[in-house]
Amino acid sequence: MQSGVQVSRSALLRAGLGVLLLSLVAGAYLGWSRGFREEPQPAWVFESAEARFKYGSIGAEHDAGVPYWIFYVLPRVFPEKFRQDGQIAPGGYAALGVAWEEGRELPVGFTKKTIGFPRVANNCAACHTTSYRESADSNPVFVIAGAGHTVNIQNFFRLLIDCAKDPRFDADILMAEINRVTELDVIDKLLYRFLIIPITKKRLLEREAQFAWLYRPDFPDWGRGRDDAMNLTKYFMIRAPMDDTFGPTDIPAIWNLGKYHWDKGQRLNYAGDSHDVHSVVIDSALGVLGAAPADKADFLRQVKWLEDYLTQQPPPKYPFPVDAARAAAGKPVFDAHCASCHASERTGMPLPLAEVGTDRGRLDSWNKAAAIKANATVAAMGIERRGLVEEDLIGYKIPFLDGIWLRAPYLHNGSVPTLRDLLEPAAERPKVFWRGYDVFDRTKVGFVTDGDEARRTGTRMDTTEKGGGNQGHEFGTGLSGGDKAALLEYLKTL
Repeated sequence: MQSGVQVSRSALLRAGLGVLLLSLVAGAYLGWSRGFREEPQPAWVFESAEARFKYGSIGAEHDAGVPYWIFYVLPRVFPEKFRQDGQIAPGGYAALGVAWEEGRELPVGFTKKTIGFPRVANNCAACHTTSYRESADSNPVFVIAGAGHTVNIQNFFRLLIDCAKDPRFDADILMAEINRVTELDVIDKLLYRFLIIPITKKRLLEREAQFAWLYRPDFPDWGRGRDDAMNLTKYFMIRAPMDDTFGPTDIPAIWNLGKYHWDKGQRLNYAGDSHDVHSVVIDSALGVLGAAPADKADFLRQVKWLEDYLTQQPPPKYPFPVDAARAAAGKPVFDAHCASCHASERTGMPLPLAEVGTDRGRLDSWNKAAAIKANATVAAMGIERRGLVEEDLIGYKIPFLDGIWLRAPYLHNGSVPTLRDLLEPAAERPKVFWRGYDVFDRTKVGFVTDGDEARRTGTRMDTTEKGGGNQGHEFGTGLSGGDKAALLEYLKTL
């Protein structure tokens, strides 16, 4: 009898251990499945290269992703935080000036990927998609790889932090709103309530110290279509202490990158501070990730795809009628007054600041020591590239002019609204205008920058403020009115 009892106890013990083991395995699988299991994006994202550029993940969901349902309800819980020039703006994320195609779930450049649970992050298209309209009642045309002149990056950074700081960023409040728009299963409800919402709040609040410079009252807002890229690199990649430099620049167009040849001395970025296309794409993608890539091999595959795509992506053709005779008359004007910089062996190379005379804020925000540290940081990730130029900056790179008609506002800091304004002496250029309105101005070649709609939609640009000077580049300002008109017509064809 005693032997039978012992056997029974042993069997029960083994059964109990088996149940425990199965429970542990099941729990581990559930934790992995709902927290870390990565699923491919839907097939439609990869049906065309354009769709992939607009919506394809580059891996930012791992560290920079926002849980989809939190992202979805933020405009419902915090409508007053979606602001434009200090005023509450309707339309949720549309208030940020993002390109949003009709019928799409998310704006262009916003990616959705499931890593345990659906997450939203960004890719390069968020900043590099241009919107223009023929008239105020026309639908927008979106041009990929262009300058995102309507998007307000600074407001997006502030938005996430400001929401996380608000007492309403709370599991009870957020879950009540989530439950109104979807039916999560029991497990996801528990995960959101006890893990996802608290962890998201914690991580967003951790960004506050790094973004402190975005809240400085002595720094003007960037406004639509600009970012302070090198300070972002300083404070995020190399964790430099905050200084007083401020160098907002226009978001650049990134089409036709195959025109750059590093072996001929041509450089990228506004100040010529990066060696080649490969380095720029890597550094920009790392900026979107906000951390070392979770999967380095996959990250490098995405970089290679982006590099190949952007190298071959052509500049957009001017979509409106061109006066062929006037454009032909503008070609010799261009050759005589512009080609020595913009269509010569000097193109793509830095021009000393004393020669171009523009605002120096962008130059002061970066230096040799920062470049050395940034290169070391990327190398420590095991990523090889020629990297940032380890030299002090002397001036601004002479740009190529392909697609120049769609790259307004002009100068590196976007301080001159149209090409016609750029042909005026600095003293006669607009001192205040509104950035980010997308109705195209065919006469001046740029965007409409004043009027009720431009003021309602855009952000105010004051060229007397720090980093916004519109001086310099007075080349061609002495031309006759007829020559200026002919030159503008020719520039439309580039």
